Amino acid sequence: MAALVRFGNRSALQLVLANQKPWSAIRAIKTSPKKDDTTVIPAPVTKEDFANPNPKNWVSYGFDYKSETNDRNVTKSSFFFGLTLCIVWGTFVWSYLPDTLMRDWAQREGYLELRRREAAGVDLVSPNYINPASIILPSDDELGDTEIII
Repeated sequence: MAALVRFGNRSALQLVLANQKPWSAIRAIKTSPKKDDTTVIPAPVTKEDFANPNPKNWVSYGFDYKSETNDRNVTKSSFFFGLTLCIVWGTFVWSYLPDTLMRDWAQREGYLELRRREAAGVDLVSPNYINPASIILPSDDELGDTEIII
């Protein structure tokens, strides 16, 4: 598929080169001659406009659609509580919590038990961990030709 795309790009490039247009004609930027004809007359500013400003280009963050100051305050406070307190401090507290699942304790106890068994000279894991009398094994007749992998 990539070869077809490359072949297609080569043929398009060959067509452009075959026309032999100068690069300045291909890359020319054309503007409208009427760009200087339009002018904007600013609206007169009165004392009421300064005393009672109406934010025309205000876009709400979604917390309050009527008051810009209330919208900004709620936005900043929600981000402060959500990001700073919950995520940053929550991660800090969570990472330094004590081991509630006792994983470290279990590992330490396992190493202590292994050290005790090695010093006593007994098996590390007892072969009779489960009582052999409680295990019911099938007889040789029941097994038949079943392959047993040990």
